[in-house]
Amino acid sequence: MQDDISGWSDWDQNFGQIEEISSPSELHGLLTGIVCVTEVPSRDEWLQILSTIDIPKINEDALAILTEEAEDIAHALSEDELDYLPLLPDDEHSLAERVQALADWCAGVVLGFGLASGHIRSDEQELIESLQDVASVEFDETDDDEEGEESYLELYEFVRLIPVSLSMGRKKIPVLESSLLQNFHSKMKSAIEASDSSNVVEVFTPYRPS
Repeated sequence: MQDDISGWSDWDQNFGQIEEISSPSELHGLLTGIVCVTEVPSRDEWLQILSTIDIPKINEDALAILTEEAEDIAHALSEDELDYLPLLPDDEHSLAERVQALADWCAGVVLGFGLASGHIRSDEQELIESLQDVASVEFDETDDDEEGEESYLELYEFVRLIPVSLSMGRKKIPVLESSLLQNFHSKMKSAIEASDSSNVVEVFTPYRPS
């Protein structure tokens, strides 16, 4: 199956049971959106990013997958490359599954880009809105035919290179300088200060935007 070649099988095995994300495709989109803005996150930075969006700690193998994929994505998003591919299930899966995964991926890109940047260039608003439109697509059983397959492929080709446009010409910032982790460190500092002042140990649970 193409799932093994694309990496979907590994991602589904390592991330498919995480309740805080809709699917591995959403996580791949999130990773993509972040890397559109920042330098490739290190292992420790991934731990902080995942904590910020309220995803439970993952094992070392899964961390290695994220780190390696981020490096591959960063290369694919370079200005002279057009070979970036979203991580989606192959056509052995039902059309409904693939449409939902594409919607999840789009939602992930928007979330990751927004968390890492907080800034949209004037020419990017329409691109973000296009991703949001596809993220809200709902599959109808009546679309499960050849015409539906064609529509899915059109959507796929329409959105798959949007991250290239979002990344192109953008000076990548260190992850620690991104709004994502600046917000993380600010909240952590506040939580620690509050704990110290009251001598009460509190558990900090970052808020994950919906």
